[in-house]
Amino acid sequence: MHYLIGILGLIIWLYILHVLKKAGLNFWRFIWGSFGLFILMMVYLRPVVTQPLAQGVAALAGFFGHLTGTFTPYFRFATIFIPTNVGAMTMQIDFECSGILEIMAYVSLLAFFEVYTRQEKLMIGLLGCFYIVLANAMRIIIICVIIHLGGSQLYNIAHTYIGRIFFYVLSVLLYFYVFTKPQVVKMKVGSFSYGRD
Repeated sequence: MHYLIGILGLIIWLYILHVLKKAGLNFWRFIWGSFGLFILMMVYLRPVVTQPLAQGVAALAGFFGHLTGTFTPYFRFATIFIPTNVGAMTMQIDFECSGILEIMAYVSLLAFFEVYTRQEKLMIGLLGCFYIVLANAMRIIIICVIIHLGGSQLYNIAHTYIGRIFFYVLSVLLYFYVFTKPQVVKMKVGSFSYGRD
């Protein structure tokens, strides 16, 4: 029954996409397509890729931890062990910390963003996903270093505020260069254009 509902939802989503394209309603096609693709990835892709992605983030962040001796990753379990002056703390990289939501949102928006060709979308999509994973690993490194130096009582500040702000600033930069800047450059008002053509 679950698969039948999924297939029916997919057919309805594709049909409405087709109707919006034929009608030339590009904005609504972008909204409907991005939203639908995100939901499809949440249902079918997220359960498969969350754990490997969390392990990858732990391994990337752990490389820095090994070099500096500030924390030890157990990437098989997507866990990081952080020694402090007054004990130790273990941090689990779970669904929320894996970066999967950010990657799925980015891919969903890019898939229906009409500024790029298919080849450009593929290249920008791969580079953007790698950028998000790297930015997330850097966020984990910052959190771990703060906890290592200041103790486990700083976990909430490091995770909820400092790490999140750092990650969101990097995400805003990505979105500016991928979505905002190309859109502005290709805008044309009358005879005025930012582009070269």
